[in-house]
Amino acid sequence: MLSNLLGTRLPGAGTVYVTQTLEFLAPVFLGDTVTATVTVVGKDAERSLVELDCRCVNQKGEPVLEGRAVVRAPRHKEAIPEIGRPTFTVQTHDVYEELMRRAAGIPPIPCAVAFPCDESALTAALEAARENLIEPILCGPEARIREVAARHGLALDRVGLVDAGDAHRAAAAAVAEVRAGHAELLMKGSLHTDELLGAVINRETGLRTGRRITHVFIMVVPTYPEPLFVTDAAVNIAPDLETKVDIIQNAIDLARGLGIPEPRVAVLAAVESVNPKMPATLEAAVLAKMADRGQITGGLVDGPFAFDNAINAVAAQIKGIKSPVARRANILVVPDLEAGNILAKNLSFLANADAAGIVLGARVPIILTSRADTVRTRKASCAVAALYAHSRRAAPTALAAE
Repeated sequence: MLSNLLGTRLPGAGTVYVTQTLEFLAPVFLGDTVTATVTVVGKDAERSLVELDCRCVNQKGEPVLEGRAVVRAPRHKEAIPEIGRPTFTVQTHDVYEELMRRAAGIPPIPCAVAFPCDESALTAALEAARENLIEPILCGPEARIREVAARHGLALDRVGLVDAGDAHRAAAAAVAEVRAGHAELLMKGSLHTDELLGAVINRETGLRTGRRITHVFIMVVPTYPEPLFVTDAAVNIAPDLETKVDIIQNAIDLARGLGIPEPRVAVLAAVESVNPKMPATLEAAVLAKMADRGQITGGLVDGPFAFDNAINAVAAQIKGIKSPVARRANILVVPDLEAGNILAKNLSFLANADAAGIVLGARVPIILTSRADTVRTRKASCAVAALYAHSRRAAPTALAAE
């Protein structure tokens, strides 16, 4: 900021640094507004030297930097454009806090919780209830749930309890609560994912619809300006074209339910051009055309994209990609589960991203988290599911029960 000011304003274009001494008095944080000023305190006309007092203050007027600079001023007047304000793509994780704030503004959603039989699962459900995100109906062995609650000092007042002897029966009981109209959400506790989804997809007693069951990670990446929806990284191992249509439509419906009016969907492959030897590129091109013809609705769908040109402006520009989705995708559709799982874990462990998880395509949203997830992540998943369930009340999606 100081060199920009010296080189464009005072003394101006052609300025040459001679010496500079600065003292950094306080940290500057993302979101701060910093004002830099330089004041002439002395000059040597014979040698064209100007001594300047340098100072930066934040938006509160507090000094964050002070010092002196000596520069050689130009002898002839010149003009160059000012560099302008620096921009940053780094963000804090306020997106999750915003989700929690938005979810706090809606009525709590009744939620059947399957087998909350460890501290993390039970605490997450009760914390979400305390913040008025959900009204939990705990389905599992009652004695075991009460024992976990007593051991960890958790109160079970104002929650429903359905006694079910083991994980398999707990999953069936939670699904039955949804079928009976007692719950609008389903939440995974400390049981295995396949145990819960087995009850969900049961043809006689489950929650099947005309759509395939698919999973979406809602990821908040510090280096990306908005949430990324990564799908499918947890349910469909090697989805075919028909399944990918449902994967995309489910993700679009979710994004719209969370307030994104026209989600931008990037169908990913290893490269951004169609290659007959790479099936993922062919399917991406077909999916884009299907969206053009109204077979996928509610969002902008394009592909194939390599990961870099889906989310990075420089990569898209270098490769000459012209698309409303390029460089600014909201939804990333991966070729298969392995690619999606690697991508999601990369973002979590190397980019310090937060990730909430939700399963779509059933009669109700399913909060599907890992047993290793933190309570904060589980609560964020509850907020996402509650907001989406609330949006479905006002504008039901095209899901239809078989």
